Amino acid sequence: MNALSLVPMFLVGLAGSVHCIGMCGGIVGALSLGGGAPDPTRPVIAIAVARPALQTTLQTNVLRVLAYNGGRIVSYMLAGALAGSLAGAGMLHLASLQVAGYWLANLMLVALGLYLMDAWRGLAHLEAAGNVVWRRVRPLLKPLMPMDTPLKALAVGGLWGWVPCGMVYSALLTAMMQGSALNGAATMAAFGLGTLPTLLGMGLLGTRLRTQMQRRPVRIASGLLVLGFGLLGLLRAANGVSLGWLDALCVTGHP
Repeated sequence: MNALSLVPMFLVGLAGSVHCIGMCGGIVGALSLGGGAPDPTRPVIAIAVARPALQTTLQTNVLRVLAYNGGRIVSYMLAGALAGSLAGAGMLHLASLQVAGYWLANLMLVALGLYLMDAWRGLAHLEAAGNVVWRRVRPLLKPLMPMDTPLKALAVGGLWGWVPCGMVYSALLTAMMQGSALNGAATMAAFGLGTLPTLLGMGLLGTRLRTQMQRRPVRIASGLLVLGFGLLGLLRAANGVSLGWLDALCVTGHP
C-alpha cells in the first residue's frame, strides 16, 4: 500500500464528515466551551476575540479538541488493524471471499453516499444494531465527565470512536480488504484524518459551522462524491478489467 492509495479514503472521510457533525457535534461543542453544555451562541474563537484575557482558555480548549480527535482517530486505527488482521490471518484468502468482500465494500460506499444525501437510510439500521457494543462502552464515559483536561478528552475520544456509525462501518469493511493489520490501520488513519478538518472546525467555530455543513446542498455534494467512489469500484468489479488512471480513485484494491 502506498500513500496515493490512501487519498480516496481521506476524501471519503472528508465528505462523510457532514455526518460526523450530527454524531459528534455536541460533544465537540462541549469541549470547545470548557467541558460544559454546548452553547450555540458562543463559539470559542468568538469568545477569545471578544475577551483577549481568555486566550489561555482558548489554548486549553484547542488542546482538548485536538486530544479528543487524536483519541478518536487512534481508536479507528485500532479497529482497522483488527479488521485488517482478519484477512492477514487467512480468513479472506479464498478468491471467492475476496471478490465478495470487494463487492460488499463498494456497495457499502454506495449505501453511505445515499445515506449522506438522505436518499436512503438503510445504514441507520446498522447503527442501531451496533448499539449492542455501545451499551457496553458507554458506562466508561461517566468517570471522564466533565471533560476539563486534555487527558480526559483523549480518553473520551478513544471511547467515542466505538460509537455505532454506518460511515465508520463502511470504512472498516474497506480496511478489512487491505490484507494486513498495518494496512488496515493505515486505511482507517486516512479516513480519520479526512474527518479531522470539519471536527476541528466544529471545536473552534461552534455550531455556526455545523449549520453550514448540514445544509442540503453540502450533504448532497458530499454524498455524490462517496457514491461516485462506490460506483466506480462496482464498475471495475463488474467488468473485471482495469480502468486505467481511474483505478487510483478506487477505494479498495481489486482482488
